[in-house]
Formats: sequence, C-alpha cells, structure tokens
Amino acid sequence: MDPRRLALIRGGTARQPRSTGSGYLIAPRLVLTARHVLADKDTGSHWPEIHVRVGHPRESGVVHTRADVLWTHPYDLDVALLGLHDQVDVPGSVRWGRPVGKAPLRYEGLGFPLANVDEGRGVEHLRGELAPMSSNSRGLFVLDQKPAPDPRDDGRKPWGGASGAAVFCEDYVVGVVVQDCQSYGNRRLLACPAGAFTQDRGFDTLLRRYAEGPPQLAEIDAPLPKTPPPAERTQTEKDIERSLWPILGSQDACLTHARALADQLGVRVPDDYAPSLPDLVALAAAHPRALASLSGTLAETINNEDDRTRLTSLLAHARVVGFGSLLSLEEYERLVELLRGICKEHPALLPRAAREALRYTCLPEPLSRTYLPVDDLEQVVGELEAMTDSEHVPDGTPPVPALLRLTEYVAAAVAGENASALRQWSARVASRTGIHPTALNERRADARQWAARQTSPVARVVLEVTVDHDAPDERYVCRVLLARQDGTHTVLREPETVSKTPEEAARYLREAVECATDEPGQEHHVPWVTVLVDRQGLHLAVDEWNPGAPNEFVPEQPLGVEFRLTLSCPEMSNFARGRDREQRRRWASGGQMPLVADQDCASPRRLTRLLQGSHRDAAGVILHGPRDQRTQLLQVCLALGVPVILWDREADCYEDAARLQGLDPTGPLAGLPERVRRFRGEVFESEDASLPRPALVWEEDHRPERQSLQLRDPGKGTHAS
Repeated sequence: MDPRRLALIRGGTARQPRSTGSGYLIAPRLVLTARHVLADKDTGSHWPEIHVRVGHPRESGVVHTRADVLWTHPYDLDVALLGLHDQVDVPGSVRWGRPVGKAPLRYEGLGFPLANVDEGRGVEHLRGELAPMSSNSRGLFVLDQKPAPDPRDDGRKPWGGASGAAVFCEDYVVGVVVQDCQSYGNRRLLACPAGAFTQDRGFDTLLRRYAEGPPQLAEIDAPLPKTPPPAERTQTEKDIERSLWPILGSQDACLTHARALADQLGVRVPDDYAPSLPDLVALAAAHPRALASLSGTLAETINNEDDRTRLTSLLAHARVVGFGSLLSLEEYERLVELLRGICKEHPALLPRAAREALRYTCLPEPLSRTYLPVDDLEQVVGELEAMTDSEHVPDGTPPVPALLRLTEYVAAAVAGENASALRQWSARVASRTGIHPTALNERRADARQWAARQTSPVARVVLEVTVDHDAPDERYVCRVLLARQDGTHTVLREPETVSKTPEEAARYLREAVECATDEPGQEHHVPWVTVLVDRQGLHLAVDEWNPGAPNEFVPEQPLGVEFRLTLSCPEMSNFARGRDREQRRRWASGGQMPLVADQDCASPRRLTRLLQGSHRDAAGVILHGPRDQRTQLLQVCLALGVPVILWDREADCYEDAARLQGLDPTGPLAGLPERVRRFRGEVFESEDASLPRPALVWEEDHRPERQSLQLRDPGKGTHAS
C-alpha cells in the first residue's frame, strides 16, 4: 500500500461538489474507486464534474486534476475506473491478490470517511480482519474494522467517504470498499473482491493500455501464527495452555491436533511443521472458532471422565474470558446452511420462535423485526452465541446456550429432514460442550409443546405511544405488543429504545401487523390496531400517520385507512377509581343507544348527570362542540368508564355535528370501527377540507395476561467440574 497513490474524489456539478469518496491510483492515468461515488443517486447518471487529488496530504507531490469515468462494471458491481486528465507518475506497480483458505487475514487501506472531518477530509488508516468465510448474499468481502466511528447525531453515515478505498492484504489489492454495515457496532465494512471485476474485458483492456498489463491474481492465505515472546503472552493464553496439557498428554498428541486444527482453519501447513504447545495455543488464539474446533477433535479421543471434565471446564472458562466463540467452524457453517434455507422459505419463523424461546432476552436487532433477511443470519448467529438461556445451573453444569434453545424451537416448528438435522446438530454441540442431556431434553420438550400448541389468533396489535419531549422535532417512543384472543400477549422488543418520527412509527406498526397476519392459525383474522396514549395524546392524529407505500405497486395510505385503528387511554384508570369496573359494567349492560353530547350537555356537570342517570348503561358517547370544551368532556367520559367515544378532531362548534352523519354514529356499535376506517379512506382520497377527521376511543373490557413455560435445570450434571 503506497500512500502516494491515495486518491480523494469529489463529484458534483459546476456549482458545487455533491459527493466525496476514496480511490487508489493503479496506473499513471487510472484511479480505481466505487461507482456510486461518481453517480447522482437521484438520477443514476455520472456527475458532470469530477475532481481528484492524488497523494497523501502529508506527502510531497500531491496532484490535483480532473477526471472522467472510463469504465464501470457491465453487471452493476459497484466499481469504476476514472481516467485522469493529467498523468501522475508514482514508482512501482500495483499487485493484485485473491484471499484463499478459511483463516481471517489482516487487511489495511486508506480512505476519507466523514467521521474524520475537521476543517477538511482527513485520512483514516483502515485496518482489521478480512474473514474469507463471511460474506453477504452478493459475495462481498466482510471487513471487521478495528477502529470504528460512533453514529453521528445528524443521521449521516460516519463511514461516508470511505467508499472506493482499496483493500490490501500483504501489499496486494484484494478489493474495493463499497458499503458500510451499521450492525456489529458500526465496525463492519463490505468490499467488492478484486477477483469479481479484474477479469472483465473492459477492465483488462484499460490496464493493457495504461498499465503494465492485465492483472494477475496471486493467492493469499493466512500464515501460521507465531508464538509471541513470553513477555507478550497474555494470562489467558497461559491459562489455556495449562488446561490443555493434561488433556493432550504428549507432544505427539499436540502435533496431531495442531495439524488437524490448521487444516480445519484452512491454513497451509508445511511438511516440517512441528508445533509446540504454545504454538498450538497461538493457533487457537488466531481464529475465534479455533478453540471450539480443537475441542471437537479432542472430544473424539477422550476416553475417561476426568479428561472430559477438564475439557468442559476449559471451554466454560474460555467463553467467560472471551477466548473464542461457542461454535466450531464446522458447526457454524452447518447451522448457517440449515437456517439459510429455512429463512428463505419461512422468513418470519426465526423472529417468531425467538420471541417465544427467548422471552426475557434482549434479542439481536434483526430478530426484533417481523422478518429475518438471509443477509442478517450470520449476525444473529454470532450474537446469540454469547447468550445463555439460564444463569444459575446447579453443580457446575454448563448453562444451555440461547442459540441451542432457539434451534430446538425452530426444529419443532419445521418438519422432515430439516427438523431432524437441526436436532442432530444441537445434540452434537451439547455433547461437545458438556451440556447435561436432561437440560437439552427439557428445552426440546418445551419447544415441542410450543409448536404443538394451537396459536391463538392475534386479536389486536397494540401500539404504545409516548411523546419524546427531549427530541428537537416530533418524535415518539413506541412499544408494540400482539394481544391474542386467549388473553395472552407477546411484546415485540427492540434492542434499544430510540424515538421515532410519525412515519417511522407507522412503518414499525405496519411491520408488526404483517408479523401478526403471517402467524400460523391467523387465517382470515385481520388484526385490530389499538394505540395507547396518555391524556395529552388523545389529540394525536395517529390514524393519519403514513408509513409510505408497502411496495412499488401498491399506493401509500395512512394507518387509519389500512387498519381499524382506535385509541385507548389506560392512564385514566390511575386517576379515576372504579373506572375499569364501570367499563366492564357498561359493556355487560349493552344495548342502550349512545349518548349524543350536544348543546344540552355542554358542561361537565350536565354530562356527568346524564352518564350517571338516564345513560348509566350507555357504552358509547358521540362528542360534539368546540375543541377546548370537547377536551374536558372527553376526560369526563373516560373517567366515568365510557368505553367508546367518537368525535371529530377538526370540529370547531356544535354546528359541525352534521359532518359525522356519514359514519352513522348511532348505528350498531360493533360495526363502528370498520365504518370509521372506511370513512377515513374517503377523507384521504378527497380534497374537500370540510370533511371530518374522526377519532375513536375504544376500550376493551379485559386485559391480556402473560403465560410462560417453566424451565428446570438438572440437579446433577455430568462432565461438570
């Protein structure tokens, strides 16, 4: 990597630059970069003005020049070549490489991320690990970056501007940064592999013309790790070494297992490789799955209980101190392979199973959504590896990993070969890690019980909305639960509480409704949306919040048109004793016509007398009148336990009462929410400003109760220290 070849690219119009990116000089007139750096995202066309600065700002001989787009990939890979107007001569040439094997490689690069902006764009030395076995669905390299920026307060991407940076392994260009990934703590970048674009005919032609010839890709694999000097070895490495030696028992066993581990990791091993125990520990420390992979070969050779107990203790200690992951390479690859097929066929299954299997766990962010995209599967597996489903296990029995519990629930929900393969997989992992068979069997029994239980349909999707008073704009803290017909409910948890704009909250709610309608047993049941607000929130026009178009074919429409959406104010029960009892009584009494609150009951005192007298059994009230008066009357109705209240948010006086007649407000109460939904659709499609904006409170006469499975851990464990 030559800093003199670093390029800062600015694209835009003659008036102003509009985008910034990174690049690398691969020939005197050619700069390699990402295509999206050069394109207007609104039109897709290339910027008419492209300016390039070649050279590290701390180096002498920095060149400023203009450039034109000479080449983009014919199959839309996010790479491009710029032709410089001025030639930039830098000694030496660029070498190209292709990572091979399974072991992570150290990488580096130079770029201009937005996070490194002071008075101008500063250079960031990108560095970390390239994991050849990790990739997304487009085959991009995964770069685990060591130094990583925090999210920005203005919402802009802190990695913006790093796109186009060349990625180096052992001084070979192996790819180009094309995208950031905000998961994994914002520490992950994605790069287009050099092997994906260097063989293109247009790319080859340009390098023949401007460089020394077509690129030749050298294979690059991770070298065998070297044992650090004694003073640099960590205490953890020394502890692992002391624990391993009694299990290995001899230098020959150490050699055998070290060669087997290197082979599993995809590291080339010379014929004269004769590792010592410290070399084996260094090899195990070089890959997060190495120790788990080593324990697999060790477990096959152990034939006494003492060594089995030592291995279990070693793995438990290693996980506590963060020395390696739960799964071996083989186990990880097999699980991802199985779950990938299930995700493609049943994208909502894993989030649904996780909500049930791991009720009291803060789930990884992708599992908090309604669907799990295949691209997020590796992240989910990686995060779940570090979690257990129980903290206190008697007699030292290893806790059951949350990942195994979720796997058993997924196996119980699918049928045939997939279910059998998942159970075999979890049994092998449990055996290798020393988990008591009884503990795994109990999780398996719970999973089967859950899968066999007929899921009660979702009666309501409940959105709890609280105003975020600390936000500078209109934002709300939201929580969603699925209330079922049998009285149970499921909370859709998010990994962190972040307030949302009305549009974001609307999308979040729509995803929850889609999640509910996709559940087994839902069939023709269409969920009813209840929005929980406090007294001040009763004026919110949540029914007018617009989540946008669900796809490119169906036009957008607000929530109140898509769903039967009503309000609820449970907060009032804290101020009005007996309110819940009154609600149940009014529902049970039923049959009485709703009270129309017009000029004859314009005061709170008059309305109270009517609701406690002639309309004591009324379940509904239609509120008319001016806004300021209506607010006070609305709270009187709520306090007296009236479960259904309808009003026009835009009404200014009692003369506006006629605007609600199209709803048939005094008609059958059971059909009122659907009549309101349809009327909201008419209002949305009309340009008539005189149409009403109906708001509807609808309080249920019962509250959902939570049920949970009872887990037991074995009183005695085997393979326990």
